[in-house]
Amino acid sequence: MNSFNGIIEGFQVAFSLEGMLFVAIGVLIGTVIGIMPGLGPITAIAVMIPITYGMDATFALVMMAGVYYGSIFGSSTSSILLNTPGAASTVATTFDGYPLAQRGEAGKALAIAAIASFVGGTVAAIFLMLFAPILAGLAVSFGPAEYFALMLLGMTAISSLSEGSSIRAFISAVLGFMAVTIGIDSQTGTSRFTFGNVNFLEGIDFLVIALGLFALAEVTYLIINRRDRSFEKISNIGSIRLSKKDFKEISGPMSRHSVLGFIIGILPGAGATIASFMSYVTEKRLSKNPEEFGKGSLKGLAAPETSTNAASTGSFVPLLSLGIPGSGTTAVLLGALLVLGVQPGPLLVSEEPSLFWGVIASMYIGNIMLLILNLPLIPYIAKVLKIPRPLLISLVLTLCMMGVYVISFSTFDLYLLLFFGVLGYVMKSLRFPAAPFILAFVLGNLLEENFRMALTISNGSWMVFLGNPVVLALLLLSLLSIVLPNLRRVKKKI
Repeated sequence: MNSFNGIIEGFQVAFSLEGMLFVAIGVLIGTVIGIMPGLGPITAIAVMIPITYGMDATFALVMMAGVYYGSIFGSSTSSILLNTPGAASTVATTFDGYPLAQRGEAGKALAIAAIASFVGGTVAAIFLMLFAPILAGLAVSFGPAEYFALMLLGMTAISSLSEGSSIRAFISAVLGFMAVTIGIDSQTGTSRFTFGNVNFLEGIDFLVIALGLFALAEVTYLIINRRDRSFEKISNIGSIRLSKKDFKEISGPMSRHSVLGFIIGILPGAGATIASFMSYVTEKRLSKNPEEFGKGSLKGLAAPETSTNAASTGSFVPLLSLGIPGSGTTAVLLGALLVLGVQPGPLLVSEEPSLFWGVIASMYIGNIMLLILNLPLIPYIAKVLKIPRPLLISLVLTLCMMGVYVISFSTFDLYLLLFFGVLGYVMKSLRFPAAPFILAFVLGNLLEENFRMALTISNGSWMVFLGNPVVLALLLLSLLSIVLPNLRRVKKKI
């Protein structure tokens, strides 16, 4: 009965004038930012953090959630029209989306992307409503040892599942831990790694890290890599109408990969990128005509699009219920919630029911708005790609500088922003993923505190980890998430 009352309260928040307004603003901004190549959902969320500062936490998260799945949808538009994925999660969309556009069926491809996104997001929102409270209830019994193991699992998963070398991912995570240890230790009161600089006593603000590593790094990359690539432009978008045969063809992939995407999304560290590739490969294996994939297959387009949006919604399960990000983007969202004074976790359902259920209910409205707004606006939204690069760079730089300075009114933080912007560019150039860095920074304090609390409660006995079956299982999963990817690489070499 409490859950039912919570759902009703959530829909009241979502259907309020403010709720619908912020959902609309979020999905519209997210779509526009997502269309721009190189500016994915992480950058979109990072740029929105200073805008939401001082807002009501519920409506701030509602808007940022809209920005999240709106940017995923926008990334699909550039993937289909220009063969340029706006985010890593829509790379699989280019495999069959762009060939469809090349043969004059761009309208159909964009319509399928919109419908698949709607189905995946809506089905996942239903699952989110059903399973998030269950996970929250189970998590209430978790103590410091269990939370430490959970956070360790999230860290090892996102590091080992990041694109490219797992060693680079772990190095990135170590840098994140190093950054979070700067400042005064909350348990002993001693200063750590401040190098005698009083500006470091309060630590490094999350916003400086997020805007530096993502937004400013992308801007730096755009400035340095000025050479324009010549893309084949699609002048004739064509009709967006789908026949009954088309609907019949994509109905199977949409139903299958709504579930698969949601399951992958709730796994800490997996995220939408892995979900999209797994769905594409799975659908190709299930298909009776696998040779059609890569040449404009409707199934090959519907599968990753459905899975991507289902995974994006599914990643809110560990974020809201356990306080554990399911992806790099939700790691940024977690930091944004902490900035707003909200602590995600098992008590969020009882302490902040309007926020918890309001965000979930807003996803229904957001997916409907995306479908209604984007289908007729497809030809106009595509023109956003023609925004001059200098104007785009100036806008992002202004938002970054204003956001950091307004919060702290410290010029030292501006220097730190510049430092992390350069660091982000270097990491991007050397193919070091930034997601493990930001996740280690967000979870570092909680990981350390729960580890030390668990040892304090057990009087220093390590059996608090090894003697607890739940903790032991989570630690073994963490070990497997590190070992298995390396074993696969060894097998491939053999």
